[in-house]
Amino acid sequence: MDEQVFFKKLNSLCTSTEVFDFVSSLEVMSDTMASGALQRISEVEVDDSGLKNPEGVLENEVFRALCFQFEFKSSKLSNSGLLNALQALTKLRIDPQSTLMASLLSEGEERLGKGQLTVKNLCALGESLLELEGPSCATLEQIVNHMQEKDIEKWSPREMVMVYKMLQVTVREGEQYQDLLNRMNSVTLTIVSQLSPKFTSVILNSLVVLHQTRAVPLVTALCKHSVKHIPYFTGDELVNVLEAFLYFGHREQIFTEALETHVPKSVFTMHPQTVSKVMQYCCRKMILSKPIFDAVAEGFISDADRFTTDQIAEYIIPFGTLNYLPPSASSLFRKLETVLHTRFSHFKPHTLLNLLHSCVLIQHYPVNFLPKIFSPYFLQQLQAQPPGLDRIVTSRLTQLFLTVVLECPFYEGPKLLRKYQVKAFLTPHSSLDVHLLKRVKTGLLYLLKKRIYFASEVSTPYFYTVDIEIKLDEEGFVLPAAQCEEVHRRIALCVDGQNRFCVNSHNLLGEEAIKQRHLQLLGYEVVQIPFFEIESLQNCRKMAEYLHKKIFPHTYELSC
Repeated sequence: MDEQVFFKKLNSLCTSTEVFDFVSSLEVMSDTMASGALQRISEVEVDDSGLKNPEGVLENEVFRALCFQFEFKSSKLSNSGLLNALQALTKLRIDPQSTLMASLLSEGEERLGKGQLTVKNLCALGESLLELEGPSCATLEQIVNHMQEKDIEKWSPREMVMVYKMLQVTVREGEQYQDLLNRMNSVTLTIVSQLSPKFTSVILNSLVVLHQTRAVPLVTALCKHSVKHIPYFTGDELVNVLEAFLYFGHREQIFTEALETHVPKSVFTMHPQTVSKVMQYCCRKMILSKPIFDAVAEGFISDADRFTTDQIAEYIIPFGTLNYLPPSASSLFRKLETVLHTRFSHFKPHTLLNLLHSCVLIQHYPVNFLPKIFSPYFLQQLQAQPPGLDRIVTSRLTQLFLTVVLECPFYEGPKLLRKYQVKAFLTPHSSLDVHLLKRVKTGLLYLLKKRIYFASEVSTPYFYTVDIEIKLDEEGFVLPAAQCEEVHRRIALCVDGQNRFCVNSHNLLGEEAIKQRHLQLLGYEVVQIPFFEIESLQNCRKMAEYLHKKIFPHTYELSC
């Protein structure tokens, strides 16, 4: 039978029984056709959990006859027949130590050593070796060395992907194979539009593993290309793509919009680890996507009992970090409390602290669990595990304690010992915008006439730093900032730059929202000066007028 006719018929068959019947009906068959039959069997009989019907395949007489031919005539096989058979038998989980597999591998490696293999052959051998022997296989390095001598521009997308995968496990030193990678990155850039969801994900993952931070044009093109594949990525593939976005610091509005379409429709069928990675991506990029967060909240309420403790934290922490309560917030936190009661001891100490801290940012108080958090035993556990009691950890502990004091007067459990309290909170996401502060100070100087009437970056006894503080006496007159007597009112100006808000949003981040809430509870009059209200003010006079209206609204009205 003509090979073209054979493969057309073969590819129409849907079970191993049909393949065996078809093969047994042929009198003569080339090794390429025989290996094609094995490949078709592997395609229809192997799924994610392995071989569906081991006995029906491995004990079949036709299958055993095919294997016998490949085992004892390996030296007479064509390159394609040999390596396609090896690939198929690898997928069918044939014992790597069997004489059949040993014979095929030995023959393949011998031909490799003699330089007889084409690019397609090299990739087929590499794929089998990765599956059979893993990253420790020394032969993979030989294959890569041969690939370096080939014309990269003639490689197919599949071959390109295979070499990236081999490089992932063979590159041990920083610059090893970097010249090959530079050439591959350049050529891949020209074929991005041809890449399937799987190939896009694999290449992005390889670029992360191989630290290809200089391949910016390729990374950008792949990230943009990945947008159209979002509905078609598997869970693991989407995780790889998201990790690449995070690693390379990339953000695409159209990518977020595609996620906003996909996640709400799929959240109940997506693997929890995939959803966790979506939330991590949103959290790290400060993207408050209400469609995603609302859907994830519903998914948590429905399925949290089957999540790992890390996944529980990864689902919930972004709500606090980005200061967002979904419509289902009451059900969400009821479910979280139930899960915590059931599995409290299963959480790693630092994960538990981060989770509970994120809750208080959005005014959900885990008072039932705080006695355990402030206990000497738990604090010792925190200290014993990385990162120990570093500044961020002690800041979160202190903020939990301050929240209890200010917002939970009914709490009567143990307090946080002073030795664990910080002098000032560390706010990694909400650092002061120095340029914006300078503009506000210039406007205040124009308004108040003298610099002595306000202070900037003022430390308080309550762990917070006030951006700008203004003191007033009982009659509402401004006092010198250094004066401590007869202070009747304290005004805290919060100069909120873009970094204190979610991306493309006027929604304050959780750590800035809790600061402003606590300053109010501590007796300050908090006046927010957000960047979006002052970025269009062109001169000192307009800034002073704006500040007058914001800080002293009553006298501003009188002056009008």
